[in-house]
Amino acid sequence: MSISWMFLLLAGFFEICFTIALKFSEGFTKLVPSIITVVFIVLSFFSVSQSMKTIPLGTAYAVWAGIGAAGTVICGIAFFGDSYHIIRLISITLIIIGIIGLKLVQFD
Repeated sequence: MSISWMFLLLAGFFEICFTIALKFSEGFTKLVPSIITVVFIVLSFFSVSQSMKTIPLGTAYAVWAGIGAAGTVICGIAFFGDSYHIIRLISITLIIIGIIGLKLVQFD
């Protein structure tokens, strides 16, 4: 796996982190979670920008957003009591399949 894909995976992980921190910031009314949110946003954007040096824009954005969306939903179910309705689980599975598909057709 190339360094660009590693940056892209990190960007997705950081996106999950910033969405969780955003929840704890309560609309940016709590200082520490708000600062953590901003730090992870910067790390996520930096990482995705590094990945775009060699990964096509559309692929990088879709994978980044997909990792963030799927990971955030999974964390919401696991840690925050979000619904785990079968349709949600199927939908997240389809996003993950799409991410894998984009990686498989990207010859980097």
